[in-house]
Amino acid sequence: MKILLMGHPNVGKSVFFNRLTGAKVFESNYPGTTVDFMKGWMRLEREDVELIDVPGAFSLEPKDRAEEVAVKMLEENRDSVVVCVLDASKVERGLYLALEIIERGYPVVVALNMWDVAEDKNIRIDVEKLERILGVPVVPTIAISGEGFKELVSKIKDAAPVKIEKIIESVGAVSAAASTGEAQAQGGGESAAVS
Repeated sequence: MKILLMGHPNVGKSVFFNRLTGAKVFESNYPGTTVDFMKGWMRLEREDVELIDVPGAFSLEPKDRAEEVAVKMLEENRDSVVVCVLDASKVERGLYLALEIIERGYPVVVALNMWDVAEDKNIRIDVEKLERILGVPVVPTIAISGEGFKELVSKIKDAAPVKIEKIIESVGAVSAAASTGEAQAQGGGESAAVS
């Protein structure tokens, strides 16, 4: 099993990587490029697992050399679990990349990193609801302190591919439930939810 760490630049992937691998780290250039990536090993249920810190990417539609390398690394490691590291204070930005990875059929765990920054900005994320919608494990983390890492590591084995249609269905169900709830709160009953 391999684990790929993916996410936008500056979301704390390197701190994540260092915390998970400790000292067992190798820095390398992707063949034929000057784009660096890190590779190391971590312990997962009594076995050594390869961990790759993929270059930062905003999308799987590459706009620069680093993103091209990120997409190639993802494609070359079809059997990998992807830990998608998102900035919890800008979660909507990172979700686009996470959804692209999920859509390609990879098992994904979403790490909502910089959880403390989001809390400081009074940003509230319903982790359980996001987990239900995406159908993948979602874990709040603070890479600098290691908060949430034990839970994150325990959920890696739970990661499984999810059909994008299931996510679309979940979003529709959550939206319908929210609309119904708002309409009933306003005294309009269910008819107001559909009007």
